[in-house]
Amino acid sequence: MAFNSYRDDELSVEKSKVQTLKRLFSYLFAYKWQIVLVLVIMGYGVAVSLINPLIMESAIDDHIGQRDLQGLYKLLVTALVINLVLVATVKLRMYIMAKVCNQILLTIRQELYTHIQKLDFHFFDSRPTGKILSRIIGDINSLKDVLSNCVTTLIPDGLTVIAVIVIMVCKNPKLAVASLLTLPFMAAATCYIEFKAHPRWQTFRKKSANLNAFIHEDMAGMRIIQSFHAQGETEDTFDELITEHRQSFFDAVRLSDAFGSVIDFSWGIGCILLYFTGIVILGVDQVSVGIFIAFASYLNMFWQPIHNISNFYNQLVTNIAGAERIFEILDTPPAIADAAEVVQMPEIVGEVTFSHVDFSYDDKVKVLDDVSFNITPGETIALVGPTGAGKSTIVNLISRFYDVQGGTVKIDGHDVKQVSIESLRQQMGIMTQDNFLFSGTIRDNIRYGRLDATDEEIVAAAKAVNAHEFIMKLEKGYDTELSERGGGLSVGQKQLLAFARTMVSNPKILILDEATSSIDTKTELLVQDGIEHLLAGRTSFVIAHRLSTIQKADRIFVVDDGRIIEEGNAAQLMEQKGAYYQLYMAQFNTF
Repeated sequence: MAFNSYRDDELSVEKSKVQTLKRLFSYLFAYKWQIVLVLVIMGYGVAVSLINPLIMESAIDDHIGQRDLQGLYKLLVTALVINLVLVATVKLRMYIMAKVCNQILLTIRQELYTHIQKLDFHFFDSRPTGKILSRIIGDINSLKDVLSNCVTTLIPDGLTVIAVIVIMVCKNPKLAVASLLTLPFMAAATCYIEFKAHPRWQTFRKKSANLNAFIHEDMAGMRIIQSFHAQGETEDTFDELITEHRQSFFDAVRLSDAFGSVIDFSWGIGCILLYFTGIVILGVDQVSVGIFIAFASYLNMFWQPIHNISNFYNQLVTNIAGAERIFEILDTPPAIADAAEVVQMPEIVGEVTFSHVDFSYDDKVKVLDDVSFNITPGETIALVGPTGAGKSTIVNLISRFYDVQGGTVKIDGHDVKQVSIESLRQQMGIMTQDNFLFSGTIRDNIRYGRLDATDEEIVAAAKAVNAHEFIMKLEKGYDTELSERGGGLSVGQKQLLAFARTMVSNPKILILDEATSSIDTKTELLVQDGIEHLLAGRTSFVIAHRLSTIQKADRIFVVDDGRIIEEGNAAQLMEQKGAYYQLYMAQFNTF
Protein backbone atom coordinates (compact mmCIF):
# COMPACT_ATOMS: atom_id res chain seq x y z
CA MET A 1 0.00 0.00 0.00
CA ALA A 2 1.18 3.52 -0.76
CA PHE A 3 2.02 4.97 2.60
CA ASN A 4 2.38 8.50 1.18
CA SER A 5 -1.38 8.54 0.64
CA TYR A 6 -1.77 8.81 4.39
CA ARG A 7 0.69 11.57 5.08
CA ASP A 8 -0.48 14.63 6.95
CA ASP A 9 -2.94 16.97 5.26
CA GLU A 10 -2.24 20.57 6.10
CA LEU A 11 -4.96 23.10 6.86
CA SER A 12 -5.49 25.32 3.85
CA VAL A 13 -6.12 28.38 6.00
CA GLU A 14 -4.22 28.93 9.24
CA LYS A 15 -6.58 30.25 11.87
CA SER A 16 -5.72 31.70 15.23
CA LYS A 17 -6.96 29.83 18.25
CA VAL A 18 -8.88 32.91 19.39
CA GLN A 19 -10.86 33.07 16.14
CA THR A 20 -11.59 29.37 16.29
CA LEU A 21 -12.76 29.59 19.90
CA LYS A 22 -14.99 32.59 19.20
CA ARG A 23 -16.58 30.75 16.31
CA LEU A 24 -17.01 27.56 18.31
CA PHE A 25 -18.53 29.28 21.33
CA SER A 26 -20.87 31.30 19.10
CA TYR A 27 -22.99 28.15 18.88
CA LEU A 28 -23.79 28.63 22.57
CA PHE A 29 -25.59 31.92 21.84
CA ALA A 30 -28.53 30.04 20.31
CA TYR A 31 -29.19 28.63 23.78
CA LYS A 32 -28.70 31.85 25.74
CA TRP A 33 -31.61 31.33 28.13
CA GLN A 34 -30.45 27.85 29.09
CA ILE A 35 -26.94 29.23 29.55
CA VAL A 36 -28.29 32.08 31.70
CA LEU A 37 -30.08 29.54 33.91
CA VAL A 38 -26.88 27.49 34.21
CA LEU A 39 -24.90 30.63 35.11
CA VAL A 40 -27.44 31.55 37.81
CA ILE A 41 -27.16 28.05 39.26
CA MET A 42 -23.38 28.24 39.18
CA GLY A 43 -23.47 31.71 40.73
CA TYR A 44 -25.32 30.20 43.63
CA GLY A 45 -22.72 27.44 43.84
CA VAL A 46 -19.85 29.95 43.85
CA ALA A 47 -21.56 31.96 46.60
CA VAL A 48 -22.04 28.85 48.75
CA SER A 49 -18.42 27.79 48.29
CA LEU A 50 -17.24 31.25 49.34
CA ILE A 51 -19.57 31.36 52.35
CA ASN A 52 -18.58 27.93 53.71
CA PRO A 53 -15.11 29.01 54.97
CA LEU A 54 -16.66 32.07 56.62
CA ILE A 55 -19.19 29.80 58.34
CA MET A 56 -16.32 27.63 59.54
CA GLU A 57 -14.39 30.66 60.82
CA SER A 58 -17.46 31.98 62.63
CA ALA A 59 -18.23 28.56 64.11
CA ILE A 60 -14.70 28.29 65.56
CA ASP A 61 -14.05 31.87 66.68
CA ASP A 62 -17.57 33.10 67.56
CA HIS A 63 -19.44 30.02 68.79
CA ILE A 64 -17.12 27.17 69.79
CA GLY A 65 -14.64 29.54 71.39
CA GLN A 66 -17.49 31.34 73.21
CA ARG A 67 -19.32 28.05 74.01
CA ASP A 68 -22.41 29.33 72.17
CA LEU A 69 -23.94 25.95 71.28
CA GLN A 70 -27.35 27.35 70.30
CA GLY A 71 -25.80 29.74 67.82
CA LEU A 72 -23.56 26.94 66.56
CA TYR A 73 -26.57 24.67 65.88
CA LYS A 74 -28.32 27.42 63.94
CA LEU A 75 -25.19 28.03 61.91
CA LEU A 76 -24.80 24.31 61.13
CA VAL A 77 -28.46 23.97 60.06
CA THR A 78 -28.05 26.97 57.75
CA ALA A 79 -24.91 25.47 56.23
CA LEU A 80 -26.66 22.11 55.78
CA VAL A 81 -29.66 23.62 53.97
CA ILE A 82 -27.70 25.78 51.55
CA ASN A 83 -25.36 22.88 50.70
CA LEU A 84 -28.25 20.44 50.09
CA VAL A 85 -29.80 22.96 47.71
CA LEU A 86 -26.40 23.21 46.03
CA VAL A 87 -26.31 19.44 45.42
CA ALA A 88 -29.76 19.55 43.76
CA THR A 89 -28.88 22.51 41.52
CA VAL A 90 -25.64 20.83 40.41
CA LYS A 91 -27.68 17.89 39.08
CA LEU A 92 -29.97 20.30 37.20
CA ARG A 93 -26.98 22.17 35.76
CA MET A 94 -25.38 18.96 34.50
CA TYR A 95 -28.63 17.91 32.77
CA ILE A 96 -29.11 21.27 31.04
CA MET A 97 -25.51 21.48 29.80
CA ALA A 98 -25.51 17.89 28.55
CA LYS A 99 -28.66 18.59 26.54
CA VAL A 100 -27.33 21.88 25.12
CA CYS A 101 -23.93 20.44 24.17
CA ASN A 102 -25.42 17.41 22.43
CA GLN A 103 -27.73 19.68 20.44
CA ILE A 104 -24.78 21.89 19.41
CA LEU A 105 -22.78 18.85 18.27
CA LEU A 106 -25.80 17.74 16.26
CA THR A 107 -26.01 21.19 14.65
CA ILE A 108 -22.30 21.27 13.76
CA ARG A 109 -22.42 17.74 12.36
CA GLN A 110 -25.48 18.57 10.26
CA GLU A 111 -23.85 21.76 8.96
CA LEU A 112 -20.67 19.87 8.09
CA TYR A 113 -22.48 17.02 6.37
CA THR A 114 -24.71 19.38 4.39
CA HIS A 115 -21.71 21.45 3.31
CA ILE A 116 -19.68 18.39 2.31
CA GLN A 117 -22.49 17.27 0.01
CA LYS A 118 -22.21 20.59 -1.85
CA LEU A 119 -18.49 20.29 -2.47
CA ASP A 120 -17.13 19.43 -5.87
CA PHE A 121 -15.52 16.19 -7.04
CA HIS A 122 -12.03 17.66 -6.69
CA PHE A 123 -12.52 17.89 -2.92
CA PHE A 124 -13.24 14.15 -2.68
CA ASP A 125 -10.61 13.21 -5.25
CA SER A 126 -7.91 14.94 -3.19
CA ARG A 127 -8.84 13.48 0.24
CA PRO A 128 -9.17 9.89 1.43
CA THR A 129 -12.68 9.10 2.69
CA GLY A 130 -11.31 8.08 6.09
CA LYS A 131 -9.96 11.59 6.72
CA ILE A 132 -13.34 13.11 5.95
CA LEU A 133 -15.04 10.63 8.30
CA SER A 134 -12.50 11.49 10.98
CA ARG A 135 -13.66 15.11 10.91
CA ILE A 136 -17.38 14.34 10.81
CA ILE A 137 -17.23 11.88 13.71
CA GLY A 138 -14.06 12.04 15.80
CA ASP A 139 -13.24 15.76 15.62
CA ILE A 140 -16.83 16.79 16.37
CA ASN A 141 -17.15 14.38 19.31
CA SER A 142 -14.01 15.88 20.81
CA LEU A 143 -15.74 19.26 21.11
CA LYS A 144 -18.42 18.13 23.58
CA ASP A 145 -16.38 18.52 26.75
CA VAL A 146 -14.88 21.81 25.51
CA LEU A 147 -18.32 23.37 25.04
CA SER A 148 -19.64 22.04 28.33
CA ASN A 149 -16.61 22.97 30.41
CA CYS A 150 -16.46 26.43 28.90
CA VAL A 151 -19.65 27.25 30.82
CA THR A 152 -19.39 24.92 33.79
CA THR A 153 -15.66 25.32 34.49
CA LEU A 154 -14.16 28.44 32.96
CA ILE A 155 -16.79 30.98 34.03
CA PRO A 156 -17.53 29.85 37.63
CA ASP A 157 -13.93 28.96 38.43
CA GLY A 158 -12.74 32.25 37.02
CA LEU A 159 -15.24 34.10 39.20
CA THR A 160 -14.24 32.00 42.20
CA VAL A 161 -10.55 32.87 41.78
CA ILE A 162 -11.32 36.59 41.59
CA ALA A 163 -13.70 36.45 44.56
CA VAL A 164 -11.19 34.47 46.67
CA ILE A 165 -8.43 36.99 45.99
CA VAL A 166 -10.71 39.87 47.02
CA ILE A 167 -11.80 38.14 50.23
CA MET A 168 -8.25 37.15 51.19
CA VAL A 169 -6.90 40.64 50.59
CA CYS A 170 -9.75 42.17 52.62
CA LYS A 171 -9.23 39.81 55.56
CA ASN A 172 -5.41 39.93 55.71
CA PRO A 173 -3.36 41.51 52.88
CA LYS A 174 -0.04 40.13 54.12
CA LEU A 175 -1.23 36.54 54.25
CA ALA A 176 -2.88 37.00 50.83
CA VAL A 177 0.35 38.24 49.20
CA ALA A 178 2.39 35.45 50.78
CA SER A 179 -0.08 32.80 49.62
CA LEU A 180 -0.06 34.03 46.00
CA LEU A 181 3.66 34.66 45.49
CA THR A 182 3.94 31.65 43.19
CA LEU A 183 1.45 33.03 40.64
CA PRO A 184 4.10 34.60 38.33
CA PHE A 185 5.97 31.29 38.15
CA MET A 186 2.75 29.44 37.30
CA ALA A 187 1.80 31.98 34.58
CA ALA A 188 5.22 31.77 32.91
CA ALA A 189 5.25 27.97 32.98
CA THR A 190 1.70 27.81 31.61
CA CYS A 191 2.53 30.08 28.66
CA TYR A 192 5.55 27.97 27.77
CA ILE A 193 3.63 24.68 27.97
CA GLU A 194 0.78 26.05 25.84
CA PHE A 195 3.19 27.32 23.19
CA LYS A 196 4.78 23.89 22.89
CA ALA A 197 1.67 21.72 23.33
CA HIS A 198 -0.70 23.11 20.67
CA PRO A 199 1.34 22.06 17.60
CA ARG A 200 1.83 18.62 19.12
CA TRP A 201 -1.93 18.12 19.45
CA GLN A 202 -2.35 19.30 15.86
CA THR A 203 0.10 16.61 14.81
CA PHE A 204 -1.80 14.00 16.84
CA ARG A 205 -5.07 14.92 15.11
CA LYS A 206 -3.43 14.55 11.71
CA LYS A 207 -1.98 11.18 12.64
CA SER A 208 -5.45 10.06 13.80
CA ALA A 209 -6.93 11.10 10.47
CA ASN A 210 -4.16 9.26 8.61
CA LEU A 211 -4.91 6.09 10.55
CA ASN A 212 -8.66 6.37 9.93
CA ALA A 213 -8.08 6.92 6.21
CA PHE A 214 -5.86 3.84 5.95
CA ILE A 215 -8.27 1.58 7.88
CA HIS A 216 -11.26 2.73 5.79
CA GLU A 217 -9.48 2.05 2.50
CA ASP A 218 -8.04 -1.21 3.79
CA MET A 219 -11.48 -2.55 4.73
CA ALA A 220 -12.99 -1.39 1.40
CA GLY A 221 -10.18 -3.07 -0.55
CA MET A 222 -9.94 -6.27 1.48
CA ARG A 223 -10.87 -8.45 -1.49
CA ILE A 224 -7.96 -7.03 -3.50
CA ILE A 225 -5.56 -7.31 -0.55
CA GLN A 226 -6.37 -10.97 -0.07
CA SER A 227 -6.38 -11.68 -3.81
CA PHE A 228 -2.81 -10.41 -4.15
CA HIS A 229 -1.77 -11.83 -0.77
CA ALA A 230 -0.71 -8.34 0.36
CA GLN A 231 -1.64 -8.75 4.04
CA GLY A 232 1.99 -8.53 5.12
CA GLU A 233 2.57 -5.23 3.34
CA THR A 234 -0.62 -3.67 4.71
CA GLU A 235 0.28 -4.86 8.22
CA ASP A 236 3.66 -3.15 7.89
CA THR A 237 1.98 0.07 6.82
CA PHE A 238 -0.56 -0.24 9.66
CA ASP A 239 2.22 -0.81 12.19
CA GLU A 240 4.03 2.28 10.94
CA LEU A 241 0.86 4.39 11.15
CA ILE A 242 -0.11 3.27 14.65
CA THR A 243 3.48 3.79 15.82
CA GLU A 244 3.36 7.38 14.56
CA HIS A 245 -0.10 7.80 16.11
CA ARG A 246 1.03 6.48 19.48
CA GLN A 247 4.25 8.51 19.48
CA SER A 248 2.43 11.73 18.59
CA PHE A 249 0.00 11.08 21.46
CA PHE A 250 2.82 10.47 23.92
CA ASP A 251 4.63 13.62 22.77
CA ALA A 252 1.49 15.71 23.28
CA VAL A 253 0.41 14.15 26.59
CA ARG A 254 3.89 14.22 28.09
CA LEU A 255 3.99 17.99 27.79
CA SER A 256 0.33 18.67 28.56
CA ASP A 257 0.50 16.67 31.80
CA ALA A 258 3.09 19.14 33.04
CA PHE A 259 0.18 21.55 33.70
CA GLY A 260 -0.87 19.54 36.73
CA SER A 261 2.67 19.38 38.12
CA VAL A 262 3.09 23.15 37.80
CA ILE A 263 -0.21 23.75 39.63
CA ASP A 264 0.57 21.25 42.39
CA PHE A 265 4.03 22.76 42.92
CA SER A 266 2.64 26.32 43.10
CA TRP A 267 -0.12 25.15 45.42
CA GLY A 268 2.29 23.43 47.80
CA ILE A 269 4.71 26.38 47.94
CA GLY A 270 1.76 28.72 48.52
CA CYS A 271 0.66 26.68 51.56
CA ILE A 272 4.18 26.73 52.98
CA LEU A 273 4.42 30.51 52.53
CA LEU A 274 0.98 30.96 54.14
CA TYR A 275 1.92 29.11 57.34
CA PHE A 276 5.46 30.52 57.43
CA THR A 277 4.15 34.08 57.17
CA GLY A 278 1.33 33.53 59.66
CA ILE A 279 3.36 31.71 62.30
CA VAL A 280 6.95 33.00 61.93
CA ILE A 281 6.59 36.52 60.51
CA LEU A 282 3.26 37.73 61.92
CA GLY A 283 3.18 35.47 64.96
CA VAL A 284 0.38 33.33 66.32
CA ASP A 285 -0.92 36.22 68.41
CA GLN A 286 -1.71 38.24 65.25
CA VAL A 287 -3.67 35.47 63.47
CA SER A 288 -6.55 33.53 65.03
CA VAL A 289 -7.14 29.82 64.51
CA GLY A 290 -10.35 30.57 62.59
CA ILE A 291 -8.54 32.90 60.17
CA PHE A 292 -5.83 30.28 59.62
CA ILE A 293 -8.43 27.63 58.80
CA ALA A 294 -10.41 30.05 56.62
CA PHE A 295 -7.26 31.10 54.74
CA ALA A 296 -6.28 27.46 54.25
CA SER A 297 -9.76 26.80 52.81
CA TYR A 298 -9.59 29.86 50.59
CA LEU A 299 -6.13 28.88 49.39
CA ASN A 300 -7.56 25.48 48.47
CA MET A 301 -10.50 27.24 46.79
CA PHE A 302 -8.04 29.39 44.83
CA TRP A 303 -5.75 26.65 43.55
CA GLN A 304 -8.47 24.07 42.88
CA PRO A 305 -10.19 26.34 40.30
CA ILE A 306 -6.77 27.15 38.87
CA HIS A 307 -6.20 23.42 38.56
CA ASN A 308 -9.63 23.01 36.92
CA ILE A 309 -8.94 25.87 34.53
CA SER A 310 -5.56 24.41 33.65
CA ASN A 311 -7.22 21.05 32.93
CA PHE A 312 -9.79 22.84 30.78
CA TYR A 313 -7.03 24.70 28.97
CA ASN A 314 -5.19 21.43 28.51
CA GLN A 315 -8.38 19.97 27.07
CA LEU A 316 -8.79 23.05 24.91
CA VAL A 317 -5.29 22.73 23.50
CA THR A 318 -5.98 19.03 22.90
CA ASN A 319 -9.21 19.56 20.97
CA ILE A 320 -8.82 22.97 19.35
CA ALA A 321 -7.02 21.29 16.46
CA GLY A 322 -10.19 19.27 15.84
CA ALA A 323 -12.26 22.46 15.71
CA GLU A 324 -9.79 24.00 13.27
CA ARG A 325 -10.11 20.97 11.00
CA ILE A 326 -13.92 21.14 11.11
CA PHE A 327 -14.03 24.84 10.27
CA GLU A 328 -11.43 24.30 7.55
CA ILE A 329 -13.95 22.13 5.69
CA LEU A 330 -16.86 24.48 6.45
CA ASP A 331 -14.82 27.34 4.99
CA THR A 332 -13.94 25.41 1.84
CA PRO A 333 -16.07 26.96 -0.90
CA PRO A 334 -17.53 24.56 -3.46
CA ALA A 335 -15.76 25.04 -6.78
CA ILE A 336 -19.05 24.21 -8.51
CA ALA A 337 -21.79 26.45 -7.15
CA ASP A 338 -24.75 28.46 -8.34
CA ALA A 339 -23.96 31.95 -9.54
CA ALA A 340 -25.47 34.96 -7.78
CA GLU A 341 -28.38 35.32 -10.19
CA VAL A 342 -29.07 31.86 -11.58
CA VAL A 343 -32.36 30.88 -13.14
CA GLN A 344 -34.22 27.60 -12.98
CA MET A 345 -33.57 25.32 -15.92
CA PRO A 346 -36.80 24.96 -17.91
CA GLU A 347 -37.94 21.52 -18.94
CA ILE A 348 -35.10 20.23 -21.10
CA VAL A 349 -35.78 19.57 -24.78
CA GLY A 350 -32.35 18.08 -25.38
CA GLU A 351 -30.16 20.34 -27.53
CA VAL A 352 -26.54 20.26 -26.29
CA THR A 353 -23.87 22.61 -27.63
CA PHE A 354 -20.14 22.68 -26.90
CA SER A 355 -18.46 25.83 -28.20
CA HIS A 356 -14.63 25.87 -28.19
CA VAL A 357 -14.45 24.08 -24.83
CA ASP A 358 -11.11 23.78 -23.03
CA PHE A 359 -10.72 21.86 -19.78
CA SER A 360 -7.93 20.76 -17.44
CA TYR A 361 -8.11 19.02 -14.07
CA ASP A 362 -4.85 20.49 -12.81
CA ASP A 363 -4.59 23.73 -14.85
CA LYS A 364 -1.53 22.23 -16.55
CA VAL A 365 -2.46 19.40 -18.91
CA LYS A 366 -5.44 19.98 -21.19
CA VAL A 367 -7.91 17.13 -21.13
CA LEU A 368 -10.18 18.81 -23.71
CA ASP A 369 -8.76 21.17 -26.31
CA ASP A 370 -11.10 23.41 -28.35
CA VAL A 371 -13.96 20.90 -28.52
CA SER A 372 -17.08 22.03 -30.40
CA PHE A 373 -20.23 20.15 -31.46
CA ASN A 374 -24.00 20.52 -31.54
CA ILE A 375 -26.44 17.76 -30.58
CA THR A 376 -30.07 17.98 -31.69
CA PRO A 377 -32.86 16.85 -29.34
CA GLY A 378 -33.38 13.11 -29.28
CA GLU A 379 -30.00 12.18 -30.76
CA THR A 380 -27.99 9.29 -29.38
CA ILE A 381 -24.29 10.12 -29.36
CA ALA A 382 -21.66 7.46 -28.75
CA LEU A 383 -18.22 8.46 -27.48
CA VAL A 384 -15.37 6.07 -28.22
CA GLY A 385 -11.62 6.28 -27.98
CA PRO A 386 -8.67 5.21 -25.85
CA THR A 387 -8.63 5.49 -22.06
CA GLY A 388 -7.88 9.04 -20.93
CA ALA A 389 -8.93 10.59 -24.23
CA GLY A 390 -11.56 12.84 -22.58
CA LYS A 391 -14.82 10.93 -23.09
CA SER A 392 -15.97 10.96 -19.45
CA THR A 393 -14.85 14.57 -19.11
CA ILE A 394 -17.29 15.61 -21.87
CA VAL A 395 -20.29 14.09 -20.07
CA ASN A 396 -19.08 15.44 -16.69
CA LEU A 397 -19.14 18.94 -18.16
CA ILE A 398 -22.68 18.45 -19.45
CA SER A 399 -23.77 17.52 -15.91
CA ARG A 400 -21.62 20.37 -14.57
CA PHE A 401 -19.62 18.22 -12.21
CA TYR A 402 -16.74 20.42 -13.37
CA ASP A 403 -16.62 23.87 -14.98
CA VAL A 404 -14.90 24.60 -18.26
CA GLN A 405 -11.79 26.79 -18.32
CA GLY A 406 -12.59 28.06 -21.80
CA GLY A 407 -15.61 28.12 -24.10
CA THR A 408 -19.20 27.35 -23.14
CA VAL A 409 -21.49 24.37 -22.61
CA LYS A 410 -25.14 25.07 -23.38
CA ILE A 411 -28.32 23.03 -23.07
CA ASP A 412 -31.27 24.33 -25.06
CA GLY A 413 -29.37 27.60 -25.43
CA HIS A 414 -28.84 27.99 -21.66
CA ASP A 415 -25.27 28.21 -20.40
CA VAL A 416 -25.05 25.52 -17.70
CA LYS A 417 -23.24 28.01 -15.46
CA GLN A 418 -26.26 30.31 -15.51
CA VAL A 419 -28.88 27.81 -14.34
CA SER A 420 -29.25 26.26 -10.90
CA ILE A 421 -27.37 23.00 -10.44
CA GLU A 422 -30.37 21.29 -8.86
CA SER A 423 -32.76 22.16 -11.70
CA LEU A 424 -30.15 20.93 -14.21
CA ARG A 425 -29.18 17.62 -12.64
CA GLN A 426 -32.68 16.57 -11.63
CA GLN A 427 -33.50 16.34 -15.36
CA MET A 428 -30.47 14.19 -16.15
CA GLY A 429 -29.86 10.50 -15.68
CA ILE A 430 -26.29 9.31 -15.20
CA MET A 431 -25.14 5.72 -15.02
CA THR A 432 -21.47 4.86 -14.63
CA GLN A 433 -19.56 1.61 -14.59
CA ASP A 434 -19.08 2.05 -10.82
CA ASN A 435 -22.61 1.10 -9.84
CA PHE A 436 -22.83 2.00 -6.19
CA LEU A 437 -25.71 0.45 -4.25
CA PHE A 438 -26.77 1.65 -0.81
CA SER A 439 -27.63 -0.41 2.24
CA GLY A 440 -31.38 -1.07 2.12
CA THR A 441 -33.87 -3.00 0.02
CA ILE A 442 -33.67 -3.52 -3.73
CA ARG A 443 -36.90 -1.52 -4.01
CA ASP A 444 -35.33 1.44 -2.17
CA ASN A 445 -32.22 1.33 -4.37
CA ILE A 446 -34.25 1.48 -7.58
CA ARG A 447 -36.51 4.18 -6.14
CA TYR A 448 -33.40 6.28 -5.43
CA GLY A 449 -33.61 7.33 -9.07
CA ARG A 450 -36.92 9.07 -8.33
CA LEU A 451 -38.09 9.10 -4.74
CA ASP A 452 -41.79 9.42 -5.64
CA ALA A 453 -41.76 6.42 -8.01
CA THR A 454 -44.56 3.92 -7.42
CA ASP A 455 -44.02 0.21 -6.89
CA GLU A 456 -45.50 -0.41 -10.34
CA GLU A 457 -42.97 1.96 -11.95
CA ILE A 458 -40.14 0.24 -10.09
CA VAL A 459 -41.19 -3.19 -11.33
CA ALA A 460 -41.66 -1.85 -14.88
CA ALA A 461 -38.15 -0.35 -14.88
CA ALA A 462 -36.68 -3.64 -13.62
CA LYS A 463 -38.51 -5.61 -16.28
CA ALA A 464 -37.32 -3.25 -19.01
CA VAL A 465 -33.67 -4.06 -18.23
CA ASN A 466 -34.32 -7.75 -17.49
CA ALA A 467 -33.56 -7.39 -13.78
CA HIS A 468 -37.03 -8.52 -12.66
CA GLU A 469 -36.33 -12.21 -13.20
CA PHE A 470 -33.28 -12.46 -10.92
CA ILE A 471 -34.90 -10.18 -8.34
CA MET A 472 -37.92 -12.49 -8.01
CA LYS A 473 -35.60 -15.47 -7.49
CA LEU A 474 -34.31 -13.85 -4.30
CA GLU A 475 -35.97 -14.90 -1.05
CA LYS A 476 -37.75 -11.57 -0.46
CA GLY A 477 -37.82 -10.26 -4.01
CA TYR A 478 -37.86 -6.47 -4.16
CA ASP A 479 -37.77 -6.33 -0.35
CA THR A 480 -34.43 -8.16 -0.18
CA GLU A 481 -32.04 -6.24 2.06
CA LEU A 482 -28.70 -5.36 0.51
CA SER A 483 -25.54 -4.85 2.54
CA GLU A 484 -23.05 -2.08 1.86
CA ARG A 485 -22.27 -1.70 -1.87
CA GLY A 486 -24.69 -4.53 -2.75
CA GLY A 487 -22.74 -7.35 -1.16
CA GLY A 488 -24.07 -10.77 -2.16
CA LEU A 489 -24.96 -9.76 -5.73
CA SER A 490 -22.82 -10.32 -8.76
CA VAL A 491 -21.26 -7.36 -10.53
CA GLY A 492 -23.67 -7.82 -13.42
CA GLN A 493 -26.71 -7.95 -11.14
CA LYS A 494 -25.64 -4.77 -9.41
CA GLN A 495 -25.27 -3.10 -12.79
CA LEU A 496 -28.76 -4.16 -13.82
CA LEU A 497 -30.19 -2.65 -10.64
CA ALA A 498 -28.31 0.57 -11.35
CA PHE A 499 -29.76 0.51 -14.86
CA ALA A 500 -33.28 0.16 -13.44
CA ARG A 501 -32.57 3.02 -11.05
CA THR A 502 -31.58 5.23 -13.97
CA MET A 503 -34.59 4.16 -16.05
CA VAL A 504 -37.11 4.96 -13.31
CA SER A 505 -35.83 8.55 -13.13
CA ASN A 506 -37.12 9.18 -16.69
CA PRO A 507 -34.36 11.72 -17.49
CA LYS A 508 -34.47 14.29 -20.30
CA ILE A 509 -30.76 13.78 -21.00
CA LEU A 510 -29.28 10.35 -20.43
CA ILE A 511 -25.61 9.56 -19.89
CA LEU A 512 -24.39 5.96 -19.96
CA ASP A 513 -20.72 5.68 -19.05
CA GLU A 514 -19.70 2.08 -19.78
CA ALA A 515 -23.20 1.09 -18.65
CA THR A 516 -22.99 -2.51 -19.90
CA SER A 517 -19.34 -3.20 -19.14
CA SER A 518 -20.13 -5.74 -16.39
CA ILE A 519 -22.98 -7.57 -18.15
CA ASP A 520 -22.27 -10.79 -19.98
CA THR A 521 -22.95 -10.95 -23.71
CA LYS A 522 -26.18 -12.97 -23.34
CA THR A 523 -27.64 -10.57 -20.77
CA GLU A 524 -26.46 -7.63 -22.84
CA LEU A 525 -28.52 -8.86 -25.81
CA LEU A 526 -31.56 -9.13 -23.54
CA VAL A 527 -31.06 -5.63 -22.12
CA GLN A 528 -30.66 -3.96 -25.51
CA ASP A 529 -34.44 -3.67 -25.88
CA GLY A 530 -34.54 -1.90 -22.54
CA ILE A 531 -31.70 0.40 -23.58
CA GLU A 532 -33.43 1.29 -26.83
CA HIS A 533 -36.65 1.97 -24.93
CA LEU A 534 -34.74 4.18 -22.50
CA LEU A 535 -32.92 6.08 -25.27
CA ALA A 536 -36.05 6.70 -27.34
CA GLY A 537 -37.13 10.35 -27.45
CA ARG A 538 -34.32 11.74 -25.30
CA THR A 539 -30.83 13.05 -25.94
CA SER A 540 -28.34 10.41 -24.89
CA PHE A 541 -24.58 10.11 -24.55
CA VAL A 542 -23.16 6.59 -24.48
CA ILE A 543 -19.52 5.92 -23.63
CA ALA A 544 -18.55 2.42 -24.68
CA HIS A 545 -15.43 0.40 -25.31
CA ARG A 546 -17.56 -2.49 -26.55
CA LEU A 547 -18.35 -1.19 -30.03
CA SER A 548 -21.09 -3.75 -30.63
CA THR A 549 -23.33 -1.81 -28.21
CA ILE A 550 -23.31 1.45 -30.17
CA GLN A 551 -24.02 0.35 -33.75
CA LYS A 552 -27.44 2.03 -33.67
CA ALA A 553 -26.15 5.38 -32.35
CA ASP A 554 -27.13 8.38 -34.51
CA ARG A 555 -23.57 9.67 -34.38
CA ILE A 556 -20.29 8.37 -33.05
CA PHE A 557 -17.58 10.74 -31.84
CA VAL A 558 -14.08 9.32 -31.86
CA VAL A 559 -12.20 11.16 -29.09
CA ASP A 560 -8.42 11.15 -28.83
CA ASP A 561 -6.01 13.42 -26.97
CA GLY A 562 -8.76 15.84 -25.95
CA ARG A 563 -10.19 16.34 -29.45
CA ILE A 564 -12.97 14.86 -31.57
CA ILE A 565 -11.03 13.46 -34.50
CA GLU A 566 -13.87 11.65 -36.30
CA GLU A 567 -17.65 11.94 -36.41
CA GLY A 568 -20.42 9.99 -38.13
CA ASN A 569 -22.57 6.87 -37.81
CA ALA A 570 -21.07 3.40 -37.68
CA ALA A 571 -21.38 2.72 -41.40
CA GLN A 572 -19.89 6.08 -42.39
CA LEU A 573 -16.92 5.68 -40.05
CA MET A 574 -16.22 2.17 -41.28
CA GLU A 575 -16.19 3.46 -44.85
CA GLN A 576 -13.65 6.18 -43.93
CA LYS A 577 -11.27 3.50 -42.59
CA GLY A 578 -9.84 5.93 -40.09
CA ALA A 579 -9.45 5.76 -36.30
CA TYR A 580 -12.87 4.17 -35.67
CA TYR A 581 -12.18 1.53 -38.32
CA GLN A 582 -8.88 0.70 -36.62
CA LEU A 583 -10.60 0.39 -33.22
CA TYR A 584 -13.34 -1.82 -34.64
CA MET A 585 -10.98 -4.12 -36.48
CA ALA A 586 -8.64 -4.39 -33.49
CA GLN A 587 -11.52 -5.30 -31.21
CA PHE A 588 -12.89 -8.03 -33.41
CA ASN A 589 -9.47 -9.24 -34.61
CA THR A 590 -10.51 -9.29 -38.23
CA PHE A 591 -7.46 -7.79 -39.88
